[in-house]
Amino acid sequence: MNYRHHFHAGNFADVVKHTLLVQLVRAMQRKEKGFLYLDTHAGRAVYDLTVAAQGDTLAREPEWPAGIGRLFGAEALPAPLADYVTVVREFDRQRGNGDAVPRFYPGSPWLVRRLTRPQDRLALCELHEEEYLALWHTLGRSEGVSVRELDGYTALRALLPPPERRALVLIDPPYEAQEEFARIVAGLGEGLRRAPAATFAIWYPLTERARLDAFFDELASLNLPPTWLVELAVAGEASSLKMRGCGVVVVNPPWQLDLEVQPWLPVAARLLAQAPGGTASLRWLVPE
Repeated sequence: MNYRHHFHAGNFADVVKHTLLVQLVRAMQRKEKGFLYLDTHAGRAVYDLTVAAQGDTLAREPEWPAGIGRLFGAEALPAPLADYVTVVREFDRQRGNGDAVPRFYPGSPWLVRRLTRPQDRLALCELHEEEYLALWHTLGRSEGVSVRELDGYTALRALLPPPERRALVLIDPPYEAQEEFARIVAGLGEGLRRAPAATFAIWYPLTERARLDAFFDELASLNLPPTWLVELAVAGEASSLKMRGCGVVVVNPPWQLDLEVQPWLPVAARLLAQAPGGTASLRWLVPE
């Protein structure tokens, strides 16, 4: 696996994924009882955005200016977007950046770690050795956090159900393997068998529509519990962008969270647009 997320950290896809992730954590915390946060493809947790302009051998165009860069100094944002930006801004400052533009960006493990309570627990899985070592260096000694050099799909079998009986699972693979969608479906099926009430959030790229339609058909074969998905496109289908948008499937969403997500989607679509035709939507795959 050759993927390095630091080239993409803070891009529009991270804005969508992490805004929704913050909302999911906040919703889980409406109940006093703790929960397990399981991140199947955790990455290194901390990203220096100056590295985004450095490829393995050549300079490259960083993606964060068209993502978190557009929101970092924005005013009058909807509450969920403002909440997400505040968490990122505080993290950036505490890492030592005093500039008006972001430098340090939190991956999903650090984002959730900054929000969790003493009764909440994190299990962070990363199979890529270099990313795992960076993740361990950052969070491996933190109380309530376990960092594992483990395949994320294996983790769905090994770590569910949790003792807390409540779980939020993020499945966010790099989509380098041809069989990634099939592995997600199989992993989700196993996860739901072990923890049928757990909330699962599955990130995916908007690339080939046909593959996504097949993916949704395969998900439907699992006889899912209530499930909705959010999609945001930064450009229309005629765009030449390799990835013109992204989506997140949420299985067993917290009660009425969809009503809190919908208002910020058109604002995000407008702020993050890169070409004509950008849109955002929320739709139910399996209604409540």
